[in-house]
Amino acid sequence: MAAKNSIGLIELGSIAAGFEVCDAMLKTADVELVLARTICSGKYMILIRGDVGAIRAAVEAGSQAGHFSVIDTFIIPNVHPSIFPAISGTAKVEALEALGVIESFSVASLIEGADAMAKSANVRLVEVRLAMALGGKAFASVTGSVAAVRAAVEAGAAVIARKGLLVNKVVIPQPRPELLSEMI
Repeated sequence: MAAKNSIGLIELGSIAAGFEVCDAMLKTADVELVLARTICSGKYMILIRGDVGAIRAAVEAGSQAGHFSVIDTFIIPNVHPSIFPAISGTAKVEALEALGVIESFSVASLIEGADAMAKSANVRLVEVRLAMALGGKAFASVTGSVAAVRAAVEAGAAVIARKGLLVNKVVIPQPRPELLSEMI
């Protein structure tokens, strides 16, 4: 039995196309719908989970169905397990060490960047916030040692920058504890 540890996402500039694309993706392969919703600024996103072959087929079919409405897509074959708690706001972080934040113009590139951050260094994802009340942008935050956070932020920012969608990246060595209450 194939592992269902891969994810795929399509971000669209049309809400109507989002429904059509979601239907095409679900009809094409045996995938689990994780999230399908409108996001700021009038965009739509579909996030699916399954084995890598099914994800590839579904994202390809969805991209064809959405043609000109597709803003961004990704397939992550072996997603880091901390991505889902960070997206859903259930990540458990009691205190911040160093804090790193990456910010993107797209949801898809941000999730790819967050996965790269989690895989590149010994850090904990604090939050992955996707486009709601953000004008369509997204950001992710991590905590850990200063060196680990710097490495993670550089890795995540590089993934986003390759797509030309990086807004900003910061590393705060000794953040005030009040910052944690502003997150999640």
